[in-house]
Amino acid sequence: MATGQVRSVRVSRRVLGLILLAVGVVAIILISLAFGTRQIAFDAVVAAILDPDPSNNDHDVVRDLRVPRTIIGLLAGAALAVAGGIMQGLTRNPLADPGLLGVNAGASLFVVLGITFLGVTAASGYIWFAFAGAAAATVLVYAVGSGRRGSPTPVTLTLSGAAVTAVLTSAITLVLLSNLDTLNQYRFWSVGSLVGRDLSAVSVVVPFLGLGLLLAAIVSRMLNVLALGDDVARGLGQNVMLARVLAGIAIVILCGGATAIAGPIVFVGLVVPHIVRRFTGPDYRWILAYSVLLGPILLVLADVVGRLIVQPTELEAGIVVAFLGAPMLIALVRRSRVGAL
Repeated sequence: MATGQVRSVRVSRRVLGLILLAVGVVAIILISLAFGTRQIAFDAVVAAILDPDPSNNDHDVVRDLRVPRTIIGLLAGAALAVAGGIMQGLTRNPLADPGLLGVNAGASLFVVLGITFLGVTAASGYIWFAFAGAAAATVLVYAVGSGRRGSPTPVTLTLSGAAVTAVLTSAITLVLLSNLDTLNQYRFWSVGSLVGRDLSAVSVVVPFLGLGLLLAAIVSRMLNVLALGDDVARGLGQNVMLARVLAGIAIVILCGGATAIAGPIVFVGLVVPHIVRRFTGPDYRWILAYSVLLGPILLVLADVVGRLIVQPTELEAGIVVAFLGAPMLIALVRRSRVGAL
């Protein structure tokens, strides 16, 4: 088979994969609206969306409770998955996720400070603190990783990210231990949950997430060149500094927005890019395109599972995702060790 034909077949398969994932997103939306501690028939779900009856309790459950958490799950899942893919490409580290560059820790610290010193209690109030914390942590990691050379390497970014995360986590613990009221408010947000979030907060975050996804589409081709190494990338005419700055901005926006509305959910950004890479190969244009669809499926599915396994109560989506992601991390580590042997 000619090279052009092989390339055409690969593209066709990837497009088919995107279509199947899009169908999966629609399916998981219906499942999320129908299943929980209270089971609702699919026809009632459709009626609640298209022709709501204020006197119907099922319609109220769908529109007032499940629609908001489903929307938040879709947005946060897409943002975290794409951010994880960008991080793995930027750092050339297969174990990178939104916690690597201290983004989650920075967002969490600023939320804690907002709760403690400014009395912020509403989810909509967390947004700006999460954005500011994510941005501050990323800038700090980049500055520490740059050192005197002026341009950080993947290794220095990873090490500085781990160091900054440790410092910020210690600061969070110090504040929480000194203020019981802050601890009570923070602990529910910190586990990563889609419940109790206000759609007014979502409306504020959506434009930022849209900008972040647009930047992700722009840097996807740049990540393919960066994967060849900085020297090769420069030889091919790539502005390495510009690529890293744009990628960093996309990470801050996506992680900050997702963390603001759903809390610091882990493993979505780690697991999803690795799953899609099996079907897309190393091309980050396809990795990020697949991630923007698979991320929502994974996070909303985790939310549905959390509603069902401990009825009549619920288990937060962040905890379920951690249970799913930890085995994946172990498998990646073991595979790396086997490959090294």
